[in-house]
Amino acid sequence: MLKKIPFITLFISLFVNLAFANSNDNISQTALQTMMKSSTNANVVLLDVRSPEEYAEGHVPGAINISHTKIKDNLAQLLNHKNDTIIVYCRSGHRAGIAKTILVKNGFTKIRHLSGDMNGWYDAKLPIEK
Repeated sequence: MLKKIPFITLFISLFVNLAFANSNDNISQTALQTMMKSSTNANVVLLDVRSPEEYAEGHVPGAINISHTKIKDNLAQLLNHKNDTIIVYCRSGHRAGIAKTILVKNGFTKIRHLSGDMNGWYDAKLPIEK
């Protein structure tokens, strides 16, 4: 039974990741830029769930950083935004899926995923903050 636990964990992780990648909750980089420039961005939180080191190397302007491994421990930091739109991203999508699952389990309902994540942001040569 103990040998099956890593396999089950991997399967669940892949399932969550695939479900997240195929959801209609994605937002394009262009749509995000438009949203952030508009007056409606007051109810939007951009959440970078990469490591602090990755975040320091460069992140989407205006993003806050809470590593996907620290989301559970830092939910209080996001509670004031429970009714706001939270746009989550990581490097390629996997960690964002994990973070989304945790947020949904804790009552957050307006969660969107940045299409292409940080890799896509870099590929499009969009502005970053350091």
